[in-house]
Amino acid sequence: MRRRIGAAVPALAGVPAAATARPPIVGVAHIAFHVSDLAKARAFYGGLLGYEEVYHLGDAARPQRVCFKINDRQLVCVLPGLPPGQADRLSHVAFETTDVAALRAYLEEKGVKASEVGTDAGGDRFVRTMDADGHAVGFVQYQPGSLVSAARGTRLGAPRISSRLLHVGLTVADVAAADHLYKDVLGFSEIWRGGRTDTQTDWINMKVPDGTDYLEYMLVTGPVDRDRLGSAHHMALLVPDIQAALETVRARPGGQDPKAVRTPQVGRNKRWQLNLFDPDGSRTELMEPFTMR
Repeated sequence: MRRRIGAAVPALAGVPAAATARPPIVGVAHIAFHVSDLAKARAFYGGLLGYEEVYHLGDAARPQRVCFKINDRQLVCVLPGLPPGQADRLSHVAFETTDVAALRAYLEEKGVKASEVGTDAGGDRFVRTMDADGHAVGFVQYQPGSLVSAARGTRLGAPRISSRLLHVGLTVADVAAADHLYKDVLGFSEIWRGGRTDTQTDWINMKVPDGTDYLEYMLVTGPVDRDRLGSAHHMALLVPDIQAALETVRARPGGQDPKAVRTPQVGRNKRWQLNLFDPDGSRTELMEPFTMR
């Protein structure tokens, strides 16, 4: 007997609904720091590091946020108004996704609390959650016509110390708890771990699932003081030659300040590194792409 076209098909009892698929998470979008003096922060991120401002939010004279362009999809942002007694200067980190609405539905299905999908003042869609260590973690979907998208191909001047934000670092007190969000839910995968000695682990690198950028777990135990927080919550920029990078920053205003520009060193991953600190003590790490010869 032929079934009439358009007739309702009974639902199959006991068959679970299809799981929501996680949309791609393609890389680090930005990291944002609280700063106490916007003029000094501009001198560091715009002057010493050589990045152009892609946009600011709020009143031009007293902006709520200023973002500096590393490349067409990555920024570093500063938020003025850091209280004198606040130890942690990190505001949040954000990763780029292709579909924030689908990502929020996915997080909700996995039992992860997340904000409603919103549109920021720059015109891009975002959703935000918190990780096990209390860090604000955002996910951004760039929109056509947003301030970031409208600036594509521009404000990429030669003074940039680097054109690639390779990773961001966050303190992690409990690896298993951090892994529940980043590894089990979001699909990040471990690519390297190391420590200050051969017998301990102090850092774990977790690559985004659909790109090559990564998050660095900065393992901590007990209370973390202000100086260590400033070093742990950091961004790492890729440079082809540490010596050339050092000479570049040394020649710029503020580049001779030993508090801002440290001596290059070889990290445990056998790559040359150079640590720079903004006026509030937040670290920017410059790192070569290959192990030393």
